[in-house]
Amino acid sequence: MDKAIYKQPWFVYIAQCRDNTLYVGITKDIEKRIESHNTAHKCRYTRGRKPLKLVYKELCKSYSFARKREQEVKRFSRDKKLALIGRSL
Repeated sequence: MDKAIYKQPWFVYIAQCRDNTLYVGITKDIEKRIESHNTAHKCRYTRGRKPLKLVYKELCKSYSFARKREQEVKRFSRDKKLALIGRSL
């Protein structure tokens, strides 16, 4: 992958799975990534929890910032994630 892509904007996202669990990830193209979750079998966690629905997205200025924010959000409790989602709606 071209190193310049890491300095471009990335998104942290939260998707709600069919079983109401929340999946946190990062991507450059949210629509493409959600479609991939719903059609491909690569992601072990979401494989059996389709369909996924995007419920939150946050723009980050680079891959590094997105990765750090993703790890932060993943450590949130479910209630804190839901509060974050509620503020964005």
